[in-house]
Amino acid sequence: MLSSPIILASTSPRRRELVALFDRPFQFVSADVDEAPRPNEAPADLVRRLSRRKAEMGARLVAPTRAPVIGADSIVCLDGAMLGKPADADDATRLLRRLRGRAHVVYSGVTVVEGARVETRLAMTTVWMREFSDAEMAAYVATGDPLDKAGAYAIQHGGFRPVARIEGCQANVMGLPLCHVYLALRALGIAVNAPDRACQTHLGIVCTVARKFGL
Repeated sequence: MLSSPIILASTSPRRRELVALFDRPFQFVSADVDEAPRPNEAPADLVRRLSRRKAEMGARLVAPTRAPVIGADSIVCLDGAMLGKPADADDATRLLRRLRGRAHVVYSGVTVVEGARVETRLAMTTVWMREFSDAEMAAYVATGDPLDKAGAYAIQHGGFRPVARIEGCQANVMGLPLCHVYLALRALGIAVNAPDRACQTHLGIVCTVARKFGL
């Protein structure tokens, strides 16, 4: 294993779980930024901008090491409207009710900063939610799990299992599209293993995104 660490500008447990699939040691810093969208800002532009801001803030926090820093940001969009994290349990219920039985899109921006070099990638995944019952929804909201998640759900939650199917990257829906991270790192000449097999094994899926990128 290579000894030089990469910095992830996030303390999200889900993102930490996913970057562990690379063959490099990681360190973690918290990069809190204002995540409010600008007027008329498109979802893709928002996540790209915020991922870069987080990576740049992380780079300042670890200076002068000049270690590569990854920033990431994700947003859930339904009918063109951006859905953030719920304010409370009632808001989580409202969001889940809006998403139930419908398709929405998860956008993630990933930026790698190394010194003056910057590489940003965008991932988009279409998610179809199943027709979960009111009782299932209430039980899930009562766990508190939705409260720190955009769109008020976790695709990987074993008890709720809210998603019927997806088109695109499942790791993206969890908050960190690993193939896109890999491609951004590779574009800057930063050596890591391609995450395709490890990611698919870890998530228990067959991924078409890795094949699309030739990984």
